[in-house]
Amino acid sequence: MADITRRFGWRHLRSAPTAHIRHHKRGKLTHDGQGLSFWYRSLSAALSEVPVDDRELAMAFHARTADFQDVTVQATVTYRISDPAEAANRLDFSVDPDTGSWRGAPLEQIATLLTETAQQHTLDVLARTPLAAALVDGVASVRERVATGLAAEPRLPATGIDVVAVRVVAIRPEAEVERALRTPAREQIQQEADRATYERRAVAVERERAIAENELASQIELARREEQLVDQRGTNARREAEEKAAADGVRTEAEAARKVRLARAEAEAARETGGARAEAQAAWLRVHGEVDPATLHALAATRLAENLPRIESLTLSPDVLTGLLAKLGRPDGGVAA
Repeated sequence: MADITRRFGWRHLRSAPTAHIRHHKRGKLTHDGQGLSFWYRSLSAALSEVPVDDRELAMAFHARTADFQDVTVQATVTYRISDPAEAANRLDFSVDPDTGSWRGAPLEQIATLLTETAQQHTLDVLARTPLAAALVDGVASVRERVATGLAAEPRLPATGIDVVAVRVVAIRPEAEVERALRTPAREQIQQEADRATYERRAVAVERERAIAENELASQIELARREEQLVDQRGTNARREAEEKAAADGVRTEAEAARKVRLARAEAEAARETGGARAEAQAAWLRVHGEVDPATLHALAATRLAENLPRIESLTLSPDVLTGLLAKLGRPDGGVAA
């Protein structure tokens, strides 16, 4: 919308670079162009403002496919007013000289024209297309048909309108039909997911079985080695016992031999000692046989005296002492028994 200010009964208009201004004064065109700025009187001025920038027109409408299914088509048409003079002559782009606002609704007229034209071509395409094909290839076919139809529409160039681009955003069926169409794919996906789950479980079971087999094999190998260890320990114990028995036998034999030698030595010593004693006794007897009896008596008394207890003191009466002395003083020198 143009920017209009007031000064002393005059009006000043300043337009945007994307707006084409046409100023008529008393039926004559005085200003015509984009981005204009000029003074005018409102009572004698007739102004038109035509936008020349690219404009996006979003549209959504219903259509029916060949199998009588309702679908919603969402599309966007980009257009431009390439001939502002022709557009101003065909549509009401006049603005209020005091406010600068449009007196009519020219852009809504253009939107209606483009929407109805695009809808007509869309319905023509989808009416011959089944729902499945429309959902798969419908976007491209509808876009191509709408672009061709708008390019061939005679009213658009006559109004000074050029279609820049056509985009079909989506073709969607009703919610119930869409859910029904999604069901097979979802079921297939679920089946694939279940199959993957089963395969994963099968792999897990197989791995668990392999692990169990490995554990069992390890236990069997461990038991076998324990058996070998027990056998080896028994062999070692038996060998140790045999070696110990052999050593004990050797030690016993050595001890017996030692005792035999000791006994023999002791017997030999006893014989030697006995012989020596016998010889000594014989010599003693020979000596005593050759000695005088009085001497033997003295030796016997001496030996007896050695074995008698010690007498500290002895008291003899005169009678006993006299008799003893008488006996000791015998002419034969003997001692009474």
